[in-house]
Amino acid sequence: MGQLIAVAVITILAVISPGADFAMTVRNSYLYGRTAGVLAAVGISLGVLVHVTYTMLGVGLLVTRTPMLFTAMKLIGAAYLVYIGYKTFVTKAQVDIDLSSDSGLTKAGALRTGFLTNALNPKTMLFVLSTYTQVVSGDTPVFQQIGYGLFMSLAHLVWFALAAVLFSNQSLRTRLLQRQSVLNKVIGTVLVGLGMVLALTPSMA
Repeated sequence: MGQLIAVAVITILAVISPGADFAMTVRNSYLYGRTAGVLAAVGISLGVLVHVTYTMLGVGLLVTRTPMLFTAMKLIGAAYLVYIGYKTFVTKAQVDIDLSSDSGLTKAGALRTGFLTNALNPKTMLFVLSTYTQVVSGDTPVFQQIGYGLFMSLAHLVWFALAAVLFSNQSLRTRLLQRQSVLNKVIGTVLVGLGMVLALTPSMA
């Protein structure tokens, strides 16, 4: 029971802490609508499972003990955030967006942005690794380890789906779109800043 509580508390705190995944969900939701926001949330939750899978297979330990490999993964994730942030920053306001539809981003594109945001996110990688190293031992059943991972993924899905519903609300979305130019620059700056912080953060020894 203690392990379950520990996983729940760590996961909830990690999920609600602002980061690139939250910025990406807001971006998709207010620019492209609820479907795009929810699909980004689904992608984010699937990205968590990538980290869970390789951690359970032991690859995570290899990553943390191989500085060059960790640095390569960190820089790829940082470059992706900087790229998306730049694209968002320079996007011109589109005041004629049709709020009755969720056009502008394909379903696959929305899912992909969420997935890559977390699959390439060193913060998520370290969250999963640190949690598993704290609560999993050699005696922990595989089904229990899988359960931890599924809970982490589900928590991300629920939280970011709620964010997508909030920021795609038509009245709120209308107000946001009226200030689209400013919001694009704010969200773009946040994403670029997060990418640069990740790139400049010293790699693990």
